[in-house]
Amino acid sequence: MVARIRLIHRYLPGFVLALCLSLPALAMSVESEDERTFILWYRNYDNPAIRSLVELALAKTSEYGDFKLVRSEELSQGRVLRELANNNHRLVDIANVATTAEREEFLNPIPLPVDGGLLGFRVCLVLPKHLPQFEGVQNIDDLTSRKIRIGQGSHWPDTPILEANGLQVVTHTRYEILFGMLRNERFECFARGVGEVLFDLEHNRADDLVIEPNILFAYPMPSYLFVAPNDQEAAHRLQLGIERAIKDGSFAVYLKRWFGRAVTELRLEQRKVIALENPYLSEESMYVGRHTLENLRRRLDYLSQIASPD
Repeated sequence: MVARIRLIHRYLPGFVLALCLSLPALAMSVESEDERTFILWYRNYDNPAIRSLVELALAKTSEYGDFKLVRSEELSQGRVLRELANNNHRLVDIANVATTAEREEFLNPIPLPVDGGLLGFRVCLVLPKHLPQFEGVQNIDDLTSRKIRIGQGSHWPDTPILEANGLQVVTHTRYEILFGMLRNERFECFARGVGEVLFDLEHNRADDLVIEPNILFAYPMPSYLFVAPNDQEAAHRLQLGIERAIKDGSFAVYLKRWFGRAVTELRLEQRKVIALENPYLSEESMYVGRHTLENLRRRLDYLSQIASPD
């Protein structure tokens, strides 16, 4: 598994957002006319960006046979990772989550960031009346002195990252419950990935919430697809499919469609960047994450360009 990740890094040309990799195909030829049903974690299935990437990868690998993608039961992130680790294909086959060294150890990662590394760039979803509390914030000390608490999922890797950087974090096991906790003022900032927050507002009846306009949290945290440890065929198929999409340009089209809008509407290039450390990555994923942050300005410029009308 580590060798597979290192092979990818050997071909990483600066890790710009387009991820224009030239990777050798890793998947063995699989001849099958049987249709396989893949169960995608419901949070990813309900997110059209992630679902479309999984469908793109599977469609690019027709030699593996036909496929059907279905929605999983509504499992918490902690539960879905346990079921994947236990090879429980009755409940889930594929999940997209942020990576950690531990997750790469007990699951089977496809080590290509699904959003080009944007998950580690986060903005605050807030109540409008709390906006003045964020005015003029420049650093972590400002956040702590103003008693700004961050809402996150109990099993999300962001939680220990934020805590390790001295921030106060309030958690719950269910993503949906966190919106109510924000409304009930259990915390002031629901930190969401820049590729997630617009979807959150549009699909969670969140017209009473707003996106704080000036702060951008940035920390290395690549987001991978994961499959069960015993499911080498799915791992090879998904990786090969994404590699083919990168090579033929359809991955760049995917990025433009699903993430270009966020850079434009969130004005990321104008925000105050608060950089945080992530001590929980594997050596290989830390390499990816560090290059993500080092190339932040270039990445934002690139996304701004691909977000422009054709």
